[in-house]
Amino acid sequence: MKLDTNFKERNSLGQDVFDYLKNAIIDQTIEPGARLVESKIADMLGISRTPLREALHKLALGGWIERLPSGGFQVVTLTRDDIEQTFGIRSVLEAYAARLAAENYQGKDLIPLENNIKEYEKCLGSKKTWDKLQALNTQFHDLLYALSKNPKLITMVNQLRAQLPSVHQIILKQEEAVLKSNQDHIKLLQAVKDRDGEAVERLLRAHIIKGKNMVLAQLSQAEKAKKTAP
Repeated sequence: MKLDTNFKERNSLGQDVFDYLKNAIIDQTIEPGARLVESKIADMLGISRTPLREALHKLALGGWIERLPSGGFQVVTLTRDDIEQTFGIRSVLEAYAARLAAENYQGKDLIPLENNIKEYEKCLGSKKTWDKLQALNTQFHDLLYALSKNPKLITMVNQLRAQLPSVHQIILKQEEAVLKSNQDHIKLLQAVKDRDGEAVERLLRAHIIKGKNMVLAQLSQAEKAKKTAP
């Protein structure tokens, strides 16, 4: 694990360290299963332990790292079973939520979704807006599921989405995935407008499974890289 050390003490340092470590986990500068030792990371980054502990606490709450029984933390390791099971359940629940949205929306309910797609398209083609694209992608799904008018279902969906926080970041780090996601959203919105519940359910399920396959492909690449590493 080799980290940049360009950090300076400031009021927002805890948030900056959180963002930095989260991105290092996403791009696997810090590998899955790696143990995070406070003293070593603090020394490498040239910071005190207080902002580092703040960052580690937030990472643990977000599901990026887990506390070890012996003390300290390690990066959560994604397994094929985790991915298969979580995405499989999500594909059913989220497809159902989208179907309910198509059946229950009223009047101007779809305007925020239309605006989301327009904003997403403005951001395409610029890597500087990668984080914004990720936020807009999440927002689209939040807006869509909210139209289901089913709070219990939305809670279940959000709990599942929160279990594997890194996978959304992994998917939208790929340019092809960013473009396909937008195309899927456009088709979904049209099917919702048409109140075609079956089409919405089918499209959303395919959208989720597509993301699962991208994550599994990246996991396979990482496993091959480890085997061929000297």
